[in-house]
Amino acid sequence: MQELPGFKRVVTGHNADGKAVVAMHGPTPNNFPLKAVPGTVFYEVWNSAGSPALLDNGDDPTARDLQLSPEALGSVIRVVDIPPDSIQNQVSAEDAAAAFDEIGEGHAGTGNADSKHKLMHRTETLDYGIVTEGEVWLVLDDDEVHLRRGDIVVQRGTNHAWSNRTAEMARMVFILLDGRFAPELTGESA
Repeated sequence: MQELPGFKRVVTGHNADGKAVVAMHGPTPNNFPLKAVPGTVFYEVWNSAGSPALLDNGDDPTARDLQLSPEALGSVIRVVDIPPDSIQNQVSAEDAAAAFDEIGEGHAGTGNADSKHKLMHRTETLDYGIVTEGEVWLVLDDDEVHLRRGDIVVQRGTNHAWSNRTAEMARMVFILLDGRFAPELTGESA
């Protein structure tokens, strides 16, 4: 299994005269290899704590523990390396649950013995997922879609997993926005 190429993050800001400058440049400093799912790595690119986002020269907001979903009204952009299913399928049900604990949302994991994939999960977020390397399958409760480099998924709070059925690593860029389920999706009346 080949290693995926590195990438750099460039963050802009303003100098004392109000001119645009490069504030940060280089690899993402906050990366999280998942112990529970070997080969899976979360590269935290940036996040915001609200909307509208505060545009300032503040510190790097990714310098914190990994959290799957953004803060209330916030956003997250990250890159995730996804290992082949030959590795993911070796993960026990306990390790799958531990993976969601590792990323700060143990309650998000929905996988069980009857699930189509051990790493099924659901978050109250609007996610844009872009395949940048390799191939993955979007696994839903009743559907699956094969995705290749350049394909984009708009994931609207559905139960899902990412399955890599090849022998090579895959990589996706994810932009997550805080969301709210419509009443009909929670069993509440409108």
